[in-house]
Amino acid sequence: MVRKLVIDPLTRVEGHGKVTIRMDDDHRVLDTRLHIVEFRGFERFVQGRPLWEVVVLVQRLCGICPVSHHLCAAKAMDVVSGVRSDALTPTADKMRRLMHYGQIFQSHVLHFFHLASPDLLFGMTSDPAHRNVVGVIESFPEIARKAVLMRKFGQEVIRVTAGKKIHGTGAIPGGINKHLSLEERDALLTGTPDFNADVMVAWAQEGLDLFKHYQRDHAPLIDGFAAFPSNYLSLVRADGAMDLYHGALRAVDHGGATIFDHVDYQHYAEYIAEETRSWTYMKFPFIRSLGREKGWYRVGPLARLNTCDFIPTPLAQAEYETYKAYTHGRPNGMSMHMHWARLIEALHAAEVVRDLLRDPDLLTGDLVTTGARRGEGVGVIEAPRGTLFHHYRVDDNDLVTMCNLMVSTTSNNEAMNRAVGWVADHVISGHAEVTEAMLNQVEVAVRAYDPCLSCATHALGRMPLHLRIESADGELRHEIMRAGS
Repeated sequence: MVRKLVIDPLTRVEGHGKVTIRMDDDHRVLDTRLHIVEFRGFERFVQGRPLWEVVVLVQRLCGICPVSHHLCAAKAMDVVSGVRSDALTPTADKMRRLMHYGQIFQSHVLHFFHLASPDLLFGMTSDPAHRNVVGVIESFPEIARKAVLMRKFGQEVIRVTAGKKIHGTGAIPGGINKHLSLEERDALLTGTPDFNADVMVAWAQEGLDLFKHYQRDHAPLIDGFAAFPSNYLSLVRADGAMDLYHGALRAVDHGGATIFDHVDYQHYAEYIAEETRSWTYMKFPFIRSLGREKGWYRVGPLARLNTCDFIPTPLAQAEYETYKAYTHGRPNGMSMHMHWARLIEALHAAEVVRDLLRDPDLLTGDLVTTGARRGEGVGVIEAPRGTLFHHYRVDDNDLVTMCNLMVSTTSNNEAMNRAVGWVADHVISGHAEVTEAMLNQVEVAVRAYDPCLSCATHALGRMPLHLRIESADGELRHEIMRAGS
């Protein structure tokens, strides 16, 4: 007999997913799977749309990280329009960066304080009725108040750069469509005592201290939980610095050895391949030179701190040095340390936003660059959850003929499955009675990756189909099966 445990739906994540765990008669885990059970199909219905519409259309993939898709598509369409992403006007480049770092800030704050912190503040095995954001508001009102204001600040940055807090229109092929007004700038830079750029930097430091103190007091749990080695991938600047908006691709292995470095992301498909599996709508990317078995990798805050050489803002750099010293400079494979890395990035984003708000180029200057039209373009950006790829081909009538989206959570697919397997093996296996607290630890492992499951629902090739027509009493009357490509 095989016993199957199902967690459906996963909670405190964006999108819909489930986990299945199969156990034998001795209550030993046989296998585990993380399933993405919804399908969106954006690659298909983007086809036939005009290139300038795509920049707005694709951000409907998500209501949490639409800016990432908006800017990534814009970077791809820059290339199609004959404009290199590093050749935008100073105003366009800085307005896009301000929009993007505002998005990074609000998204990291949302994930840590609203979704992840209940497990840390109350414990993974605490009462689920209290282990949620409402419980945080009740028990830690000052933390909750600051978290709400921090996210509001990031959302306001998005509003003044993109036109709306969600699904804005600020970026266009070749540039941006507006300047920042003096009033908009001052409302963010100086604002009120509880709502200005300097306060956001200070509160980001407080959030980071909160996790560091927790990690210090619970090091055996935090360090060992769902920890395993992997490869890591991200964009880096030409000098090796972290750059969440633009750069070239770098991949390193679990020991820190370089797999490839400073790769122009227009050629990403020469280095990264994708495969599908029958039980999920999320693809499995891997590094071609290492193959399917060994080539899987992680992206996101943990990967970015493992691949970059330094962070180009002083407060975040000081925290980065402390973080790197913890593993003696070697790549960090501890899944729960993604929260640590995420909060360092939130601090970095707050510093970048504050510094950009002081730049006069936001208030005046040319908005758009033009160039010689091309038929294909790739955009890559570091979204809050990791490296995001948008790849388009466009015909002579400016209509999209091909779209491939490789989303951050997709790249973390294998790692999340392994994290689920780790918890099943170390927490659940061997127990006849499986409690809610045990199953929550499965969710904690997935939640550490801040997955956006809605973004990651994509298929490669032709979808398989199995149709059964049964009578009212369950008798099979007709069956149709179509294999995937």
